[in-house]
Amino acid sequence: MSTTSCTTNLTCLKQSDHFPSILRSAIASRLLLLTLILLWRSLLTPYDTSASLKPTCLSSDNSGDSRKPIRWPSIASAIEDSIVWDSVYFVRIAECGYEYEQSYAFLPLLPICISLLSQTIFAPLVSLIGHRAVLGLSGYVINNIAFVLAAVYFYRLSIIILKDPEAAYRASILFCFNPASIFYTSIYTESLYALFSLGGLYHLTSGADNLAMLSFAASGSARSNGVLNAGYIGYHTMHQAYNAMFIKRNVYLAVQVLVAGALRCLCIFVPFIAFQAYGYYNICLGNPNSLRTWCKARPPLLYNHIQTHYWGVGFLRYFQLKQLPNFLLASPILCLAICTVVHYVKLRPEIFLSLGFHASFGTDPRSSADYLSEKSTINVQRADHTVRHRKQKIMKDDPVAVPVENDSLNKPGYSSFIVLPFVLHLGFMAATAFFVMHVQVATRFLSANPPLYWFASCLMLSPAIGMRWGYLIWAYSVAYILLGSLLFSNFYPFT
Repeated sequence: MSTTSCTTNLTCLKQSDHFPSILRSAIASRLLLLTLILLWRSLLTPYDTSASLKPTCLSSDNSGDSRKPIRWPSIASAIEDSIVWDSVYFVRIAECGYEYEQSYAFLPLLPICISLLSQTIFAPLVSLIGHRAVLGLSGYVINNIAFVLAAVYFYRLSIIILKDPEAAYRASILFCFNPASIFYTSIYTESLYALFSLGGLYHLTSGADNLAMLSFAASGSARSNGVLNAGYIGYHTMHQAYNAMFIKRNVYLAVQVLVAGALRCLCIFVPFIAFQAYGYYNICLGNPNSLRTWCKARPPLLYNHIQTHYWGVGFLRYFQLKQLPNFLLASPILCLAICTVVHYVKLRPEIFLSLGFHASFGTDPRSSADYLSEKSTINVQRADHTVRHRKQKIMKDDPVAVPVENDSLNKPGYSSFIVLPFVLHLGFMAATAFFVMHVQVATRFLSANPPLYWFASCLMLSPAIGMRWGYLIWAYSVAYILLGSLLFSNFYPFT
């Protein structure tokens, strides 16, 4: 396949003819995972059989349909038995609302979507398979459709950033069959988070700042780490302000840009903050006789309390000898993340250290604000010269360096400072997963970060080591897809 790069987003989109293939791959990957779930459930006995339990809601208003006879009990049983791990919480919240303090760890976007779909389009199915099965079916439909849309956004974003349709295609295929695929198919928030995060990034790079803000805000109502997407708006705003102040010499424009950017960042935090206020109202104000200790804190953050009190999340808390298998389970994705960040830093140290403010192609310093929208172009020849020179210097000590004659990692789209905020975001999330979180969650926690797939895609193209790295990357993905679908669907621990 050709690896000729294109210099503008419009040119890239016109050259691209892989959209149908990406769509088919995304759908095929979801069908594969659903088939594996059914296969493993039929062959093995689940470790925990509590999935079949149907406790009634604490509120009698929400439990009226739970005891009615159904026509297709076998289908209902198959769906309900597949509701495992955190899926139990999401389905329970969609059915009964937030009943317990620990349930507030699960943000409301997915339960709301499940509840709405089950009460509208899938409402006629309640008499056939029961209410809880309809809720589960709604969750599966929502997440698998969301993943297909997320894959489309990933592909379009990759074209804009890499400016190479072939590299974007390879990266998108890797995303479709990523190691955390089981969570994108099951009733988890990964698919909705990926959809709105990647959608927001696509709209941001296309110049639709307000639409990007709304997408990022939606990602923050799906997963708590969605609020980190405000960093992209902040980065974009800083460079626009820099451009207005020091290049255009327009102080008023710089202030206007900063105010607009700050408001957009605040809007991204609004859904998460509103949900914390909702929990505070229900638990602290709604039941003053049993006041919890976190209610007296300033600010009273329910989410932090739940993560610390119920799950033991905290800085270095997971650094225990008994957790070594979990560190090994997370080591492939963490190693890939580290290689992605380190390679970019070695390739572009002046960009990384200056946060892109003093990035230069040749001798012409410019602000990256000029390159963050669809109207931008990149001087390929001058950028290529700079990258090639630095590439020769780091070949000796870079463990994942590829020969300089190969252009895959030298392309200005991959190595330009447009990629810097993505790399910074990945680095922060990888450090958080390693030092603070339950480390085994890193596989799915990092799985929606585009630089992982961009780097892997370009690395696999190297004529010297590409085949070896290609086997390793695909073996890792296939192994985790098989292992994850086997363990997760049968209620065994997996990430």
